[in-house]
Amino acid sequence: MRILLIEDDEALRAYVHKGLSEAGHCVEQAADGKDGLFLASTETFDVIILDRMLPALDGLTVLKTLRGAGNSTAVLLLSALGEVDDRVAGLRAGGDDYLPKPFAFSELLARVEGLVRRGRSDGPETVLSLADLEMDLLARTVRRAGRIIDLQPREFSLLEYLFRNAGQVVTRTMLLETVWGYRFDPQTNVIDVHISRLRAKIDRGFDKPLLHTVRGAGYSLREA
Repeated sequence: MRILLIEDDEALRAYVHKGLSEAGHCVEQAADGKDGLFLASTETFDVIILDRMLPALDGLTVLKTLRGAGNSTAVLLLSALGEVDDRVAGLRAGGDDYLPKPFAFSELLARVEGLVRRGRSDGPETVLSLADLEMDLLARTVRRAGRIIDLQPREFSLLEYLFRNAGQVVTRTMLLETVWGYRFDPQTNVIDVHISRLRAKIDRGFDKPLLHTVRGAGYSLREA
């Protein structure tokens, strides 16, 4: 799933980002409320993890602005403010859940997954499909023509991003930023290696290739 993490504490942000990425999720990050609001308003996410105390714009202002604009993405609030009144204020502002700091990462992950399950009927899409390829984001399974395809966490994240941009060309920079979390090109062949492995798993043995290389541009998941 795609997650937006808005947290100004650099160490905590890196810790949560690492854990979520290792769990196979695509994570975008923002270090202040202004940048977080921009990302939340211009891109689509399954869950937003939002710190209450942020520079530029505080978390409640970000949340109220999103809800006022009709954005219904599930929001998990984080805060060192653990009093009942603080939690109630966050929930009344439009938050879907509240997790006081400090917290165990396992609990944060469980709450994020719970928010997606709770909203699956009217929330973000959790099953992606193209031709005979199907990806279940909650069960974390991939099938082609009914056959289970075993993917590593990074391969799963890569395929999810390609699915969400199906029919479009996805560039190397887009993959580095979204799937790997790099804001620079490390000048390695990591993308080529992962694309090659993914293509072998989802295309080899099937009549119609779905993962295409667009020479000089990037990659595209499409039927033809």
